Amino acid sequence: MKSLSPIKPFAPLALVAALALGGCGSTLDRLSSVGQAPKLNPIADPTAQPGYKPVSLPMPAPEPVAYAPNSLWRSGSRAFFKDQRAHRIGDILTVKVQFTDKANIANDTKRTRTEGENTSVGGVPGAAIDQFLLPKGTAASNLIANNTTSSAEGVGTVKRSEELVTNIAAVVTQILPNGNMVVEGRQEVRVNFEVRELIVAGIVRPEDIGADNTIESTKIAEARIAYGGRGQLTDVQQPRIGNQIIDVLMPF
Repeated sequence: MKSLSPIKPFAPLALVAALALGGCGSTLDRLSSVGQAPKLNPIADPTAQPGYKPVSLPMPAPEPVAYAPNSLWRSGSRAFFKDQRAHRIGDILTVKVQFTDKANIANDTKRTRTEGENTSVGGVPGAAIDQFLLPKGTAASNLIANNTTSSAEGVGTVKRSEELVTNIAAVVTQILPNGNMVVEGRQEVRVNFEVRELIVAGIVRPEDIGADNTIESTKIAEARIAYGGRGQLTDVQQPRIGNQIIDVLMPF
């Protein structure tokens, strides 16, 4: 019978290293950029990015444009002169991001319920029951007794406060059949070894765009706003890959 070969002392370490390198594709990239500032993403067409999907929503029937003869006014025009606001694919407009969210909710619920029931038989019938029907040690004076007590208590508290105020330029990527525009903007700012990313996307109604070619984020339908970062500070705030794997695999 062959004896089992002893486990090499560096085998567990090699296994962990292999899982770390194979489980996260960005590990090698991070190792190769040690001591260097994070690189900015190149400017690219948003519609050519992986995961991009054109927006499709229910639309009303298109209305033909009516032209009045001998008139300087065109149906649907918003001004006599050229409109400088974004209205075509590739145009740029400024999104004023102002996100303020505050919530303070407190719930306290208490419930108590007590019930009691006692049935007894006395006199001559009780004595007869005690003698002929009930076992020794049991009396008809306490024939049926039932006591029930229940209690429930619940306390819940939610307190949240978030605020984000900034501006970002977005590009019109699609014109919907009803004239609404799909916009998407991405902004990256690098300070020392930390990159801050801001992404805004959604559907804009032309009437909501101001004369200065700006729109508030509260007027964007299906808005998607993401604000985050990457770099040395973000890496320190995130748990290590091993901790994340343990959190997923451990059932308790």
